[in-house]
Amino acid sequence: MLSLHGLTIIFYLAAWALLLNAVFRQQQLPAKPLLAVITIGLCAHYLAVFWSLRTDAGYQFGIFKVPSLFFAVINSVVLVSSFRKPLQNLFLFLLPLSIAALLTNILTGENAKLGHSLTAPVISHILLSILAYSLLTIASLQALLLAYQNHQLKTKHLTGMMRLMPPLQTMETLLFEMIWAGQILLTLSLITGFTFIHNMTAQHLSHKVIFSVMAWIIYAVLLWGRHTLGWRGAAAIRFTLGGFAALMLAYFGSKLVLEVILQRV
Repeated sequence: MLSLHGLTIIFYLAAWALLLNAVFRQQQLPAKPLLAVITIGLCAHYLAVFWSLRTDAGYQFGIFKVPSLFFAVINSVVLVSSFRKPLQNLFLFLLPLSIAALLTNILTGENAKLGHSLTAPVISHILLSILAYSLLTIASLQALLLAYQNHQLKTKHLTGMMRLMPPLQTMETLLFEMIWAGQILLTLSLITGFTFIHNMTAQHLSHKVIFSVMAWIIYAVLLWGRHTLGWRGAAAIRFTLGGFAALMLAYFGSKLVLEVILQRV
C-alpha cells in the first residue's frame, strides 16, 4: 500500500512541476503530457485508496481515510472534463491537496473496528454523496480562481497564471455548470440518505442533516438568483463558498465529533 501511495505522489509531483513550469514561463500548458502523467498517477491513487479503505472487518470510511478518496474522484472529474474544457489550471490546487491527503492517509492509523459491511442502498448513497461533494469542491476551487481573476482584471495586473486562464465569462459558465451538476447529485444524496434515518439523535445525524440541508438551500438560492436575477461575480462566489463551507461542516464536522472528539471523552 505504501508503495502505491509513493508512486501516486511521485506522478502528482511530476504533473505539478509541469504546471508550475508553464506558469512561471508563461507558456501554454502542455495538455497531453500533463494529462497522461495525471492519468497514471490517478490509477495508482485508486489502487492505494482501495487497499487503504479495505479491512478484514469491511470498508473503513474514517475521517483520515475519506479525503484521499474524495481527491481521487475530484481529480477524475477534472481530468475527464479537461479533455473538453479548459480546467487544467485547477490541478495547480488539486495536486498538492491530493498529496497532503495521501500523506495523511499514510501517517494516520485508524482502528479496523470502523470497518463495516455495506448494503447496495448504502453504497449508492455513499457514491452519490462523494460525487456531489467532489463536484461542489471543484466549483469552490473554480469560484476562488474566478475571484482572483476578477481582482486581477480590476487592478489590471495579470500574473502568469491568469494569462493562461480562459476568459472570465467561460470561467463563470463552467462554475454554474459544476454547481448545477453538484446540486442534482446532492439532492439525490439527501433523498437516499433520508431513507436510512430512523432517529437522528440516536444515530448522531442531526449535525450532518442540518448542515447538508443548509448547503442545499444555499446552492438552491444561488441557482435561483442566477436564473431570475442574473447573479454573477461576487454574489456567485460568496454563495458558492458559503454552500461549500456548510457541506464540509456536514461531513467532516460530524466525522470529527464522532471519531475524534467523542473517542477521547
